[in-house]
Amino acid sequence: MSLFSGKAVSLWGIGMHVPERILTNQELEQMVDTSNEWILERTGIRERHIVAPEKQTSDLAVEAGRIALERAGLAPEELDMVIVATNSPDTIFPCTAAKVQGKLGAKKAGAFDVQSGCTGCVYALTVAVSGIAAGVWRHVLVIGAEALSRLINWQDRNTCVLFGDGAGACVLGPRREGDGRFIAASLRADGTKHDLISLPAGGSERPASKETLEEGAHFVHMKGNEVFKFVNRELPPFLQSFCESSGVEPGHVDWWIFHQANWRIMDGILRRFGVSPERAVVNLDRYGNTSAASVFLALCEALDDGRIRKGQKMVINSFGAGMTYGAILLEV
Repeated sequence: MSLFSGKAVSLWGIGMHVPERILTNQELEQMVDTSNEWILERTGIRERHIVAPEKQTSDLAVEAGRIALERAGLAPEELDMVIVATNSPDTIFPCTAAKVQGKLGAKKAGAFDVQSGCTGCVYALTVAVSGIAAGVWRHVLVIGAEALSRLINWQDRNTCVLFGDGAGACVLGPRREGDGRFIAASLRADGTKHDLISLPAGGSERPASKETLEEGAHFVHMKGNEVFKFVNRELPPFLQSFCESSGVEPGHVDWWIFHQANWRIMDGILRRFGVSPERAVVNLDRYGNTSAASVFLALCEALDDGRIRKGQKMVINSFGAGMTYGAILLEV
């Protein structure tokens, strides 16, 4: 079963932060062999935000976390755990979450990172909800944050046009009167496809060396066509099954918040379900693929502008390196 049990858990507050620097498709035309038309047709992306040289992933995460805490009406000292989902941590260790916990002054909280590709945000939310539902924690700050521009080969047109930087944060706590709740979640992986999206060097398998630097093995590598095929094959039946086990028909879901990676993927899934594209929250055109931050940015904007209203249900879905994928059903 995918349904959460135990104490009901709700979203108390949400926040986001993106860097000021915007990189447009037109600028990319001057950097690499590509065009605005090619990028738009293949992905739906027009621009993305790029972190400043003096800033790190933890800095983006702290800004988003502060906003989420303020909106939740919660002091940092009231947090029990800080979880950061990221694929571009400041360092392999210490974990980025520990730095965020320290900068926020969450003195009573533990901290750990979740590194599960772009699906890390959904994995982290599921862990947080489960911990609160079981009574292990009461208040948890979950952040998806990325500075992926630091890991991109800006001469590789297959990857450099896709990614952007940013952070989104959610404060979770026990359900209060009038709140919605997290209803269900499902997490999956297919490790036989681990080579479809990777950062080949810099870990224990291939430590930094002259050879790995010359190969450009410290940059993101992606087999784009294979990723596209995998997602279009696996996600529709997975989401159909997830909805059925969660007790909701796809056509009755008020909003779909997909990982903001490619508009063609989102549109294809909605068409197969017979769902109007207008019921998807899309900000891919303005932020690009912000990996573990993407669904939080989309959710935050849709709540802030009033599209998502009290009592509505949404499916939050992501996929990423691993290959991993997952979904959460949330009522706000």
